[in-house]
Amino acid sequence: MAWILLVLAGLSEVAMALSLKQSAGLSHLWWTVSFLACAVLSFGLLAVSLKSLEVGTAYAVWTGIGAVGTAAVGMLVLGDDVSLVKIASIVLILAGVVGLNLAGGH
Repeated sequence: MAWILLVLAGLSEVAMALSLKQSAGLSHLWWTVSFLACAVLSFGLLAVSLKSLEVGTAYAVWTGIGAVGTAAVGMLVLGDDVSLVKIASIVLILAGVVGLNLAGGH
């Protein structure tokens, strides 16, 4: 259950980052409210998952989902630049998260 909550926390982090982008510097009220709600949800779910997961592994997974998810949505939906270096960097983030899990972060 903790892993499911952690994945949901990471996805909430993606939504938080995208809401922050859409808020235009916190100048659009509803996008700002969305940002704040997603931030509270993301940190709350992370906190609950940390009751039974190792902090280092959980934090790496959470930030990894956030970073990879936000970068992917930015490139696929928001028109951010796509490059081989960006794709390779995303792969390296994923490899690091998998490596931490294989190292015993269960």
